[in-house]
Amino acid sequence: MKTCAIRVVIIDNDPQLHQLYRCYFETVTEYELMGIYSRVSEVLSNFGRLAPDIVISEVSLGGISGLEGIELLKKRKAPIKILIMSNQNDFEIIKKAFRKGANGYLTKPVTSNRLFHALDAIKQHGAALGHDVAKKIIGSFQQRPLEAFSKRENQIIEHLGQGATYKVIADKLYVTPSTVNFHIQNIYLKLNVNSKSEALEKLRLLQMKELNFG
Repeated sequence: MKTCAIRVVIIDNDPQLHQLYRCYFETVTEYELMGIYSRVSEVLSNFGRLAPDIVISEVSLGGISGLEGIELLKKRKAPIKILIMSNQNDFEIIKKAFRKGANGYLTKPVTSNRLFHALDAIKQHGAALGHDVAKKIIGSFQQRPLEAFSKRENQIIEHLGQGATYKVIADKLYVTPSTVNFHIQNIYLKLNVNSKSEALEKLRLLQMKELNFG
């Protein structure tokens, strides 16, 4: 047994990957692989003995799904961290995973480097996202207009979020800087804020609310 190592359990119903996972963990000292299982129910039955700190779970499993398993595992040990992995880079699945309490999401195939980078991120920061998953989430924020604002205001909001100046926004939208300023003042009025930083923070919260992500 590795002294003071973080205890990890993997749930994946693809037996061909089990040996690969074992090979991954043979090369590290900070994480100890306590077991690999095909079903959530097997981990729940052996939970007291395994006492995992982190569970890595596939979404598509027989019986209890990986998403359903998040809540069941969290009930057994409140501080436990859950890293979800899946062949699907689907925003609705990603959103459901985090709403249920997942701490990270990786798309397959999962290499050794990607896996331990995610585990390190969870250990240090409490959360981990694969680059493709982060890109999917950011894209969903950028593509969905906020309902309280006009089409032009949403265009300006998008450019503001990218750090563009009034002049740059005006050039991109083929309008005058004074027109941009007019729309921004309307945006501030709707948000009840007085600065760009306040506006961007409030817009971020609104976007999360409209996406039902937080």
